[in-house]
Amino acid sequence: MFLWAYQRSALRYAAIRQSIGEPDPFRMKYREEIRGTVANIVRNEIGKAEASKIIKTESQKLTIEDQLKFNEVVAIELMGLPEGSYVRYRIKPSEFTA
Repeated sequence: MFLWAYQRSALRYAAIRQSIGEPDPFRMKYREEIRGTVANIVRNEIGKAEASKIIKTESQKLTIEDQLKFNEVVAIELMGLPEGSYVRYRIKPSEFTA
């Protein structure tokens, strides 16, 4: 019984892993910077124009090759911020709602 359950679990894991795909190395490398920038913008209720300036300022701390991608990733995260993502960005639900 144990062997059957283990094999079944392994097959399900393989199928799920394949559907998810590989993690993005860029997002993993800069996950704290992305998280901090998004949280700062949400927490302080910063508008689009000012947020763009903050993102560019934060990206200047990175290598030149990674700056453009960082700007793009943070902008995408902010535009598609789903409810419940306050946990990922360590912000309060009230800050997210505001």
